Amino acid sequence: MPYVIGQDCVDVNDRACMDVCPVDCIYVGDRKSYINPAECIDCGACEVECPVEAIFVDRKARGDAGRTQFAEDQKTFFTVTLPGRSAPLGSPGGARKVGELGVDTPFITGYDARA
Repeated sequence: MPYVIGQDCVDVNDRACMDVCPVDCIYVGDRKSYINPAECIDCGACEVECPVEAIFVDRKARGDAGRTQFAEDQKTFFTVTLPGRSAPLGSPGGARKVGELGVDTPFITGYDARA
């Protein structure tokens, strides 16, 4: 997984990262966005564009429990059946194909961004 969208995106979800993503791999949940690890080409355009510095390269999660939670949660977004959906999202080949999903993982749904 090249890049991860972390806690600073929760309840902010600026989406500037989506405008610069050349492969359309950033999917919109309800409270935050998620980068599809199977579709990301590791270009880094999203990281520098994020105004709240919520995006980090996955290697920075090593040894950091908070970032590790977000890295694992990002995988979960694409591999488990989310509320209101009949199957896992998987890798549909671009966020525009599915539109805004309006749902998050249980971790983000219960996440207290003020903590």
